[in-house]
Amino acid sequence: MLIASKTLILMLALLAGVPVLQVFLSRRESRWPGLLLPLLTFLYSLVMVCSVAAYEGGIPWGPLLASFVLGNIPTAVLLVIYAACREKFRRRAELDKTRIDDL
Repeated sequence: MLIASKTLILMLALLAGVPVLQVFLSRRESRWPGLLLPLLTFLYSLVMVCSVAAYEGGIPWGPLLASFVLGNIPTAVLLVIYAACREKFRRRAELDKTRIDDL
């Protein structure tokens, strides 16, 4: 029972830590660090699709589509976090552009 509770705590920490890491990376000046986690989750979803195709044999379109869509839910969540964090940079760039035009 002790091992199960440690595993649960580790999984909850990981589940809470990934969005915090995504916010941290998305707030960097460069846009590329914030795209790292969504890229990794997208690549993982492609691995899931390939494993479904290899396991089933042939091309089972239903399970392939389901694994692709469900596998990309974390990618979509991370991209929403990225877009929300990058909004500040976009707004600042527009404000700077307006200030330059006013001069």
